[in-house]
Amino acid sequence: MNRMLKAVLTGAVLALSISGPALAQANNCAPREKVVDRLASKYGETRQSMGLGTNNSVVEVFASSDTGTWTITITRTDGMTCLVASGQAFEALAEMLPPDGKDA
Repeated sequence: MNRMLKAVLTGAVLALSISGPALAQANNCAPREKVVDRLASKYGETRQSMGLGTNNSVVEVFASSDTGTWTITITRTDGMTCLVASGQAFEALAEMLPPDGKDA
C-alpha cells in the first residue's frame, strides 16, 4: 500500500506541476482554509500525512477512518490548495521500513 500511495503522490505532483493553471481554472482549487474546512465538515476527513513536492508545494492526504473516504491535495506557494485525487476504502498502515540499502 505504501508503494501505491507513493506512486499516486508522485503522479499527483507531476500532474499538478504540468497542469497547475488548468486545475485552478477548473474550480478544483481554493484557499487552503476553505478546502480543509470543507473536507472536515462534509466528509469528516482529517490530515493523515504530508510531504513536500515540486516547487515547494505541500502534498497532503486527508482521510476519514469512519467513512473510508480520502483526498489528496497540493497546496501551492500562493496558498491555493488544489484537489488532485479522491476515493474510498482508505486504510492507515503501519508497515516496517525497509532495511538499510534496500529501497521500498
